[in-house]
Amino acid sequence: MTENDGSPGLLVRRLWSFARRVLRHFFRNHGILLAGGVGYNVLLSAVPLLALLGVLLTRIVDEEQLLEVMAIQIQHFSPAHANVWMDAVRAFMESRDIIGIAGIPVLLFFSSFAFRMLEDSIAIIFHRPENPSRGFWFSAILPYAFMLALGVGLLVLTLLFGFIDASYEETGLVFYLLSFVSVFVMFSVIYKVLPILHVSPRRALIGGLVAAILWEATRLVMMYYFLNISFVNVVYGSLATIIVLLISLEVGAIILLLGAQVIAELERSDRAGVPWYLEP
Repeated sequence: MTENDGSPGLLVRRLWSFARRVLRHFFRNHGILLAGGVGYNVLLSAVPLLALLGVLLTRIVDEEQLLEVMAIQIQHFSPAHANVWMDAVRAFMESRDIIGIAGIPVLLFFSSFAFRMLEDSIAIIFHRPENPSRGFWFSAILPYAFMLALGVGLLVLTLLFGFIDASYEETGLVFYLLSFVSVFVMFSVIYKVLPILHVSPRRALIGGLVAAILWEATRLVMMYYFLNISFVNVVYGSLATIIVLLISLEVGAIILLLGAQVIAELERSDRAGVPWYLEP
């Protein structure tokens, strides 16, 4: 019995071949090294960014409700030590009077580190000899535009969570699905906007879905490992929390860049005029 184009076995082989190609080019682009840089800069940027968004958004929404939404989102990106992030954010927000207007530019500067590193890393993933260059001012403004978009997204999530919490008794699954969708949308927007090359909305959504699914599966495994099996506390002692945070962020950065590599390979196949599963 021969397999036709719609057979599950043929589809699995094509997906496997495509996945091997993505991984091969990802390692050729030094993806692990790039992810390390992105993860380190996210560690530098995340707390100032969350604190800044928190200070600004508490003028619009209830502070405790906002912190609850932040905690759920942070749980998706740092499953084992979300409480560490939240303690730092709360400490920042309690010092909002000290930060003042003069401190906001400093927070914006540190918050932009991760976006700049991520933009450079994705440029390497999508590298082509004829790549156009992006204007200086556009690149300078882009991180802050992303921060504004994140702030709007966090505000919408907070309002949605408040509405759902007031309307339904069992909210755990709904909150989980909303968090997953928000991660998927965030990945998709990054893939659509950050590459210098034009990326179609359909491919950005494909990359976002792949990255969101990979991250969710990895997050659950990491959470189980760090809570039940890991010897990090024994090996690193008081440094264990920082080590776990770095590992979580680097794994997240690897998945984010893998999603970009998926889109880059789809773009390569399209430019060569061959099906997605064939090597150009």
